Amino acid sequence: MPPRHDRPVALVTGAGRRVGAVTARTLHAAGYDLALHYRHSADDVRALAGELERQRGDSTLLLQAELAELPALPALIAQLLAHYGRLDALVNNASAFFPTPLGTATPQQWDSLFASNAQAPFFLSQAAIPALREARGGIVNMIDIYAERPLAEHTVYCMAKAALAAMTRSLALELGPEIRVNGVAPGAVLWPSDGKPYADQQAMLARTPLQRAGTPEDVAGAVLWLLRDAPFVTGQIIRVDGGRTLSV
Repeated sequence: MPPRHDRPVALVTGAGRRVGAVTARTLHAAGYDLALHYRHSADDVRALAGELERQRGDSTLLLQAELAELPALPALIAQLLAHYGRLDALVNNASAFFPTPLGTATPQQWDSLFASNAQAPFFLSQAAIPALREARGGIVNMIDIYAERPLAEHTVYCMAKAALAAMTRSLALELGPEIRVNGVAPGAVLWPSDGKPYADQQAMLARTPLQRAGTPEDVAGAVLWLLRDAPFVTGQIIRVDGGRTLSV
């Protein structure tokens, strides 16, 4: 293992796009150097790394992996440690999301949704435990308000995110006091390209106390707070939903 890196290091899965990319930028601006995981979005993650390297040289490492392939997960952590010699934070952000209407759901869809939303976060966290324990670091899992309030025609996705929520609390119990484990549950932040019609979006936001959609920066700010500024918080899932789960 190389000499211990001077700055704290965070691994963000699914870092090339959307919330993952904004989370990476937010952590980098706060002083973390980054391991940026991606599966297919090579161009996006390389552009992100170039942007961050211009701000602070030698501050990123790109890690390509298919998280559904379990042998790749310990190897990914080993590659990170061979480069940095430390790991202070793991953000399990990578996620698959698509509908599985009852009567049409397939075992392949089940495997895909559980692989990215529950299986990979668990086994990646397990592989990272020794390094995180040494750093007295933290894990943040990207959950979803739909783990608690299911979304029609997305039963398998909701089940997988509910498993991730349970994992968050269980790992917090097992890994304390050295490692803190928390989750962030976004509400409406970025609409899927094939998501709700505009009128339905507006109707939903009207029922939300803050009456607006969130931003990726809202989510990334919660991740940073949990990792850096909340040393007595573990086993918690922070809803970043504008109060939406308060509405009927």
